[in-house]
Amino acid sequence: MFKRAEALGQEFRNKGVNVALAPMTNLMRTPEAGRSWEGPGADPYMAGVATVQAVLGIQSTRASACVKHYIGNEQEHYRGGSGGTAASSNIDDRTLRELYEWPFAEAIHVGVDYIMCSYNRVNQTYACENSAMINGVAKGEHGFQGVLVTDWAAAASGVRTTLAGADMNMPGFMEYGQPSESDPSTAKSSYWGVRMIEAIKNGSVPTQRIDDMVTRVLSTYYKQGQDKPDYPRLNMANFGQGTPEEQKSLNKHVNVQADHYKLIREIGAASTILLKNFNHTLPLRSPKELKTVVVIGSDAGDNPKGINSCVARGCNNGTLAAAWGSGSANFPYLIAPATAIQNYVMQANPSISYQSIFDNYAYKDIAEASAQAEVAIVHVSSDSGEGYITVDGNPGDRNNVSLWFNGDDLILKTAQVCSNVVVVVHAVGAVDMEPWINHPNVTAVLMAGLPGQESGNSEVDILWGHVNPSARLPYTIAKKHSDYPARVLSNSDMKVPQINYSERLKIDYRHFDTYNIQPRFEFGFGLSYTTFKYDSLSISKANPSSSRRNTKAVSPKTDPDFSLYDNLLKLQFRVTNTGELSGNEVAQLYVGFPSEVDEPPKVLRGFERVFLAKGETKTVSLDLRKKDLSYWDVISQAWELPNGSFTFMIGSSSRKIHLTQELEI
Repeated sequence: MFKRAEALGQEFRNKGVNVALAPMTNLMRTPEAGRSWEGPGADPYMAGVATVQAVLGIQSTRASACVKHYIGNEQEHYRGGSGGTAASSNIDDRTLRELYEWPFAEAIHVGVDYIMCSYNRVNQTYACENSAMINGVAKGEHGFQGVLVTDWAAAASGVRTTLAGADMNMPGFMEYGQPSESDPSTAKSSYWGVRMIEAIKNGSVPTQRIDDMVTRVLSTYYKQGQDKPDYPRLNMANFGQGTPEEQKSLNKHVNVQADHYKLIREIGAASTILLKNFNHTLPLRSPKELKTVVVIGSDAGDNPKGINSCVARGCNNGTLAAAWGSGSANFPYLIAPATAIQNYVMQANPSISYQSIFDNYAYKDIAEASAQAEVAIVHVSSDSGEGYITVDGNPGDRNNVSLWFNGDDLILKTAQVCSNVVVVVHAVGAVDMEPWINHPNVTAVLMAGLPGQESGNSEVDILWGHVNPSARLPYTIAKKHSDYPARVLSNSDMKVPQINYSERLKIDYRHFDTYNIQPRFEFGFGLSYTTFKYDSLSISKANPSSSRRNTKAVSPKTDPDFSLYDNLLKLQFRVTNTGELSGNEVAQLYVGFPSEVDEPPKVLRGFERVFLAKGETKTVSLDLRKKDLSYWDVISQAWELPNGSFTFMIGSSSRKIHLTQELEI
């Protein structure tokens, strides 16, 4: 995670970018949520770890990181912005702290420079005007010392946004489509600009607030050394307003890719999840031992119109390697699965019979080719993105979790005539697999996610065992759509639509565990080409740790409880590779709280990726902080460490627990 963020930071920095608008750290509350593909998944602890590594990685390069979207922006319908209808995300205090605010707090603790407030309302107040969340929680309770920046045109007012704690209004205008005004001090298309001057003069905005805003902006700039001569000048394609001449002057066409393609390929393989592997179908035999291979599906091939033919990736043509919206980027190149597979097998065995079929509805050709194939590799997809673009009738959020472009029938028709079908799913999140997952001829399933420009090469690495799959599901895949705990609010006749987070703490696996619902694939699930054994769990007091920072908040005055980040317990256990191949195991720690606290049956509180050679044993150590063992008490308005019996569970998924120990605290 750190290496990925570091590489991103290097590319931002070398383009002269001061602030990378990343990471996105909103949780996957619903499986259809459009921008969940940008985020870290469905668990707050996991999101916190991913967010911290993203912040540290980006800021290690002297570019500033910006965590977003603060807060309650878990869907695209009614998200608001630029005159759009802004729903109110209604979240109770405990749920807000323990789930949705958790990763933001983690980012603040490690010194993130920027936080972006979102378009939506939170408990009836616009997020960028929500003083309780900005001044009270982010800047007050957590001591955030960086810049609170609005999402683009998210400010719904001038004075209220300023007094609520926003330090920067981006990009400055009230709504998209307004004319550009070069002088901010006279700009009338902004809630700030000339209006800010008037607000200061009439006393609506105190000068101390302006001083605080300026201090925060400049301090992050100097903190990262962006004033130094060695920090590159801005050189990038201008997004949005500006004449062609202005865009040309900005874009020096500096290539900042370095050798990041190697890391992209590594991440593509490392993030591929093996969901099914009947009778050790994977890894496939060497191409020298195969006679016939067929690759099927539009998702396996190139976009016939070109890899960057759709603005902001606003289409799903050809293989799906990235979803759509402002979080996307143009590909320098894209290696499609069919291209990589063909190159690999033909180089190894020029006499092999290889065929690709990219038409999902060419049933006759598919049947004829598949009937002769020793292995048929079927590619299917499901896409989503940001709400300002609609693709195939999906307005950002997905309409459902079905496969696109006849994916279910494509798999079934192939499996009717071929006894060895490998399914590769490129998707933004969970998809419905029930129509085909138990078909005896569907022998292996890979959830490949959105692998990026090296998509085909990383797939070859997994299919032929050059890389042993080790990724785990960051969300649950249900058997029935009705089993998911929450839905996207897609229709409302209210002036201010109300999104009620009535499931409270019980999202994703917490919901499935609470109500004893059997999922198709649980949170944390993933197979390997080898096997592992767990033993020897022990729990002891952790070594004293200090997580206090020396700096003090600029404004408002605060005294954050840094003791929450002190380690209390150390858990140790052994993991042994009992299989025939080397591989990585992802050991997971779940905690069961005392029953009086009314937490879900188990919550993730640690994980570790461990590489083990064949027959090797390693001891894994995981620390638990005070915060990890606490709950938010709405009466005392503080994190409380409860007394009682805790259950500590070590497993390879949220449902596959290998070691358990209870401890009275």
